[in-house]
Amino acid sequence: MTEARLYDDAGMPALEISGEGPRPASVVLEGARARTHGRLHGRGRTWRAVVPLHAARWGGADLPLPSGRYRLRIDAGEATDADASTPTLAETALSGLRAALSDGVVTVAPPVDPVYLAGEGRAAIERRYAMGGREPLENAVFFESFYGRTAGCNPLAIDRELARVAPGVTRYWSVVDLSVEVPEGAIAVVEGSPEWWRARGVSRLLVVNDWLRRRFVRRRGQRVLQTWHGTPLKRLALHRPGFDPRRAIAVVRESRRWNILLAQSPYAARVLSKAYVFLRRPIWVEGYPRDDALQNDDGLETRRRLGIRPGERVLLYAPTWRDDRERIVDFVDPSALARATDAVVLMRGHTRTLQPGADLDGPRVIDVTGYPDTSRLLAAADALITDYSSVMFDFAITGKPMYFLVPDLERYRGEMRGFYFDLLDLAPGPVVRSQDDLERALADVDPSIFAERYSRWRQLFAPRDDGRAAERVVARILDQGFVERG
Repeated sequence: MTEARLYDDAGMPALEISGEGPRPASVVLEGARARTHGRLHGRGRTWRAVVPLHAARWGGADLPLPSGRYRLRIDAGEATDADASTPTLAETALSGLRAALSDGVVTVAPPVDPVYLAGEGRAAIERRYAMGGREPLENAVFFESFYGRTAGCNPLAIDRELARVAPGVTRYWSVVDLSVEVPEGAIAVVEGSPEWWRARGVSRLLVVNDWLRRRFVRRRGQRVLQTWHGTPLKRLALHRPGFDPRRAIAVVRESRRWNILLAQSPYAARVLSKAYVFLRRPIWVEGYPRDDALQNDDGLETRRRLGIRPGERVLLYAPTWRDDRERIVDFVDPSALARATDAVVLMRGHTRTLQPGADLDGPRVIDVTGYPDTSRLLAAADALITDYSSVMFDFAITGKPMYFLVPDLERYRGEMRGFYFDLLDLAPGPVVRSQDDLERALADVDPSIFAERYSRWRQLFAPRDDGRAAERVVARILDQGFVERG
């Protein structure tokens, strides 16, 4: 008979499985983006396995598992008569998460009391937030990146500079769960929790790179800095194909929440201001803080964290998401690409594919969709393969080769999203339609033939990315009194 319990093991969440007879060969918990192995005990009549519900990835902190479903696999090994069945355990609150067990599946959820996530409980906490409360504003910044799925992008770079020059400022980070590692000295607040609503309501400045979710009411004295998350090639917001009155209303309502918009370049400022009707309001054209790292990072530390040997060729495949699918596009066979190019292939899905997708695997293939900082991956790569993603503008700072794999160019440009300019006319690298063509371009095309296009591309799309963008943005934040040095 197999028994199970959920408990805190030395302050970290864990699942204990125990049974009679010889111990199994292994007990593994497998999820889409994480896997943990149970510690096995016992050699006689009984056995026990302690399965961590926490993990450390990429050399980072040991944190609770990401929310999701995890299959519990018990390999009996030589103990063929072992009972691999598991009982059902009701949802239990543990350190850093909530977990339940049923039919051999562990369901992990954020550490938020369910009463606050739906129904009257959620309505009540939102009403209390909207009323403003009695607490005065704090000398604090509320950061959010990609709806709390990561702690990265421009908000991360601003956080790091703010911590350096104004350490007295409190820094809250909005996260979907506690698997998201926040910067040193910051306070993680899980979306939907009372702490999240409070931090959002008392911070003098909100720094976000996407839409503000849930109900939002700006208190007197609060400011919102919208950094956005990339210079656009594909049409955004009001410029997307087809007129949708509900979308138009949502876009205008959202942009009215912002006080300042950050743009990477004059080109980006023009496009974003029109797409979001952000007119006659401040736009800071200061370059992208997230790209400061590309001026001084040789990528060696990131390669070490990823387990890449010195001297290996590294190709980063980073396509954007598609409106008609949840997972990363399947235009590349990464294992075949690694063999053909004698390279390590890094697969980087968009953050929108992080939770619905699963890590890809293969010889010399590393799925880095969950890696917290895209800029570090760009620094570690010898070449970038993309399609319509805004990383094409950031990577230009490195001066390294770019390749554009666009099998669906006509459909994406003509039906799905549309472009602001003709990629074929301006692309600073080969534009190819198949993996075979990509492999030939990687082998045969001399990148130097694109030198003039490359230089023009960087001047047009990243003229201010000089390694000091975060410094300039934070100086403006402090000079305008959004927060104080403390």
